[in-house]
Amino acid sequence: MSQDTAKPAALPEATRARLRERFFGRKEVAAARGPALPGFRPAAAFLGFEQHPAFARLATSQAAARRMGVENPFFRVHEAAAGATTRIDGQECLNFSSYDYLGLNGDPRINRAAIAALEHYGSSASASRLVAGERPIQRALEEALAAFYGTQSCAVFVSGHATNVSTLSSLFGPKDLILHDALAHNSIIEGARLSGAHRRGFPHNDWEALERLLAEIRPSFERSLIVIEGHYSMDGDTPDLAKFIELKQRFGCFLMVDEAHGLGVLGRTGRGIAEHCGVPGDEVDIWMGTLSKTLAGCGGYIAASRTLVELLKYTAPGFVYSVGLAPPLAAASLEALRLVQAEPWRVEALQRNGRLFLEAARARGIDTGRAEGHAIAAVMIGSSLKATKLSNALLAAGINVQPIIPPAVEERSARLRFFLSAAHEPAQLTHALDELARLL
Repeated sequence: MSQDTAKPAALPEATRARLRERFFGRKEVAAARGPALPGFRPAAAFLGFEQHPAFARLATSQAAARRMGVENPFFRVHEAAAGATTRIDGQECLNFSSYDYLGLNGDPRINRAAIAALEHYGSSASASRLVAGERPIQRALEEALAAFYGTQSCAVFVSGHATNVSTLSSLFGPKDLILHDALAHNSIIEGARLSGAHRRGFPHNDWEALERLLAEIRPSFERSLIVIEGHYSMDGDTPDLAKFIELKQRFGCFLMVDEAHGLGVLGRTGRGIAEHCGVPGDEVDIWMGTLSKTLAGCGGYIAASRTLVELLKYTAPGFVYSVGLAPPLAAASLEALRLVQAEPWRVEALQRNGRLFLEAARARGIDTGRAEGHAIAAVMIGSSLKATKLSNALLAAGINVQPIIPPAVEERSARLRFFLSAAHEPAQLTHALDELARLL
């Protein structure tokens, strides 16, 4: 037998048994391994995921809910396109648990664009764009988003969460500082953590606290980034963008704005927080957004300078090592972006609904927390159990709205969260609030 085809020496059986147990767990290999090795005591981490502390906490909370007769409100199966209405378990429901802010999901024009791309390019890009090349529809979407934000360029990712994680972790490092709003999305927190940069949160929307923090610690770091959101998804409020721009200029920082819930929602024509606050969009260094809300697709994007986007396309793990955005999704979001601009009545209808919902809720004595009357309204409950019971009771009345409970928020901040759409009729909004007020 030649050297090239010689088999490597077999590992001793005891060694192989230990490796099997380490990677597959004790229960799975107990029958195969024979008697326990003398003196071997497996660590708890090797005993199977039923012993995982997080699973134990999850199982405990679910068991407690079952004992109290509370049905799990999560992972409800929708049997139709979930827009202003939906169908759950055969029941037609008003729907307040979708990000379809402008009622574009399922629009026949968007469906036709996706089908045309599907037939021409197939269902997948099949590999990373860096190594397998581009599709014209991907570039067309990036160019349209860059034009929408008034930036030089744009990069589209396959996941909104991965967009933040990859962007932050690839652009910043141990010598840098990332300052983020205390209520920033998990993807921002994870990206900042993985970057290795020094990370500090500041009180929600408190630019004065951020100013004090920058004065104290900014000189100790090379690059500094301020990260805020344009429309906060848990509370439905917005920042004073002009104040944050002034701080980033005065202290020599970059500013990143997460517009996941702002596009199509804020501003007279739906161009987001910059239009809403009346400030130039080019004062923001990094615009981040998602395709899964107003744009009826799936994925995320960064709109910024040509230099920054090129850097991301060659270094960001979520772009370099991930498959490119599927052509049907790119086509759907491109057509949705065209409709946002061509049909301004959608933005106007959403904003009317946002104001109506907030005013009607307050008139009924319902606590809407920080909500400002845009597309998101949180109804503050203050108890996970009560929020879950209310969600189930509303579903029984034909109204689908989800509870938000720990760990997403603190227990005292447990709530119901209503996502509004341009497709909701005013009578549907007041009906839902009447039912909620009755149950409260």
